[in-house]
Amino acid sequence: MGIVVVDVMLKSEILDPQGQAVAGALPRLGFNQFTDVRQGKRFELTVEGEVTDEVLAAARAAAETMLSNPVIEDVVGVRAELGETGSQAAELKETAAQA
Repeated sequence: MGIVVVDVMLKSEILDPQGQAVAGALPRLGFNQFTDVRQGKRFELTVEGEVTDEVLAAARAAAETMLSNPVIEDVVGVRAELGETGSQAAELKETAAQA
């Protein structure tokens, strides 16, 4: 069993009120190292068997078609991750077609 992780982020020109709220709260909690925060979404897609190049391509197509809103969001990562069975290497590869 394999897992494909898809990361989606708001485009840089889109206002991110949740990220701004977190950025404002961090210094009050003593975390002064961070200058900006952007929030996003993470999807975990489970597949039977190994995560192949074809599976990653299908996951990217699904991400661009359904998991993200291309008007305001970018798909920033599609990668394989260690499955529950431990039969795959962690984070096999990042797809080359990133925004």
